[in-house]
Parts: sequence; structure tokens; C-alpha cells
Amino acid sequence: MSYGTVKILFLFGLFLIAGVLRAQEPGVDCAPIQGQGWTGCAPLYPSQQQQQGQQQQAPQSPPQRWADHWGALVSDDSQGKLGVATDKVNEAEAWQAAEEDCQAKGGLNCTRLISYRNECMAMVLGDKMYSFSAGATASDAIRQATQKCMANTTNCHVYYSACSLPVRTQ
Repeated sequence: MSYGTVKILFLFGLFLIAGVLRAQEPGVDCAPIQGQGWTGCAPLYPSQQQQQGQQQQAPQSPPQRWADHWGALVSDDSQGKLGVATDKVNEAEAWQAAEEDCQAKGGLNCTRLISYRNECMAMVLGDKMYSFSAGATASDAIRQATQKCMANTTNCHVYYSACSLPVRTQ
């Protein structure tokens, strides 16, 4: 073997040893071990050994789960009665609760106006008519219902607004 070949093998060996020494830090990456005439480093968590250069990933949290909430609005215009429902688990339950609310207030012919899921709604009254709208927030619903009302009549004001927003279950 020539001197150059020996020198290259020696340097290669130094780089290899330096990489191993740098890859494991006793007390952090591994536990120091030794025997008669030798020392080494044993992995702290053998089942979770990482390949050199990889970082351990943080555990992922479970996906978020949300429960829908429904609301509904019904009215008996001839009696001037309004029935409302919020935070119901489905649309049918929201309609039923709103109709029962309307009838409990004296409504005889309660008509369905609007149902909404995971959002807000508003009813705006004016001189000659009312309007209603749903939106992501109460202010969105109020703004949209007010615009509809003002396009057709005067003296528009918010009569009712409510939200039925989703609830995080996980």
C-alpha cells in the first residue's frame, strides 16, 4: 500500500469516527457504557432510534370534531307572533321548536321563514315589511337583512338576531 492510500484511509477513518462521536451525545442521545478496555454509548430509547440527521416529530393531536347547531325562525304575520329556536342538533328539531314557540306565544298559522346552521341570523322590521338574513356573524346577518329592508321600505330596525354556532366536541 502506498503512503497516499494509507493517508486517505486514515483521514476517512477520522471522518467516520468524528461523525459517530458527534451523532451521539452521552446523557442526551445515549447512555455511556464501558467494559474492560472499551467504552461506548447505548441508545436511551432503542425503539425510537432516529437516523442521523432526522429530527423527532412532535406527536400529532387528534383531529378537531365539531357538533352542528341549527336555528329557525317562524312567524304568524296575522297575529304578529314570532317563534324562534337556537342551538338544536338538526334542522327538523329547530323547525319544530320554533313552531312550538310561535304557537306558545299565540300564533295560529306559523309559517317557516328561515333555518340556519352554524351561523347567525337577523330579522329587521321596516314600515311596510320585514326582512331576514343569515351570516357568519350577527353583524353580517344584521347588515344583510338591513340592506334588504332599506331597499324596499323605511325606518328599518333590528327586531331579532341570534346565533347557533358549532361547538367543539374534541
